[in-house]
Amino acid sequence: MSTEPELIQSPMSQSITRDGHALQVDIYRLEGEVDWVLEVVNETGTSHVWDDRFATDQAALDAVHEAIDEEGITAFLD
Repeated sequence: MSTEPELIQSPMSQSITRDGHALQVDIYRLEGEVDWVLEVVNETGTSHVWDDRFATDQAALDAVHEAIDEEGITAFLD
């Protein structure tokens, strides 16, 4: 029986609050993979996953901050 690869959570994962709204930023990769996945979950549980993968967890965190700065936090709300 095969086992599922372990999910590696980045220590860069965090909660971001702006304009009274909180987002959970999850940065993770599968064990054995090198690229990181970026997922943002809003207060109602809606998930936004980037299509692009990131070479570093810092690059993923930078991307979410850039998106919030450019589009505003409302881009992630329902």
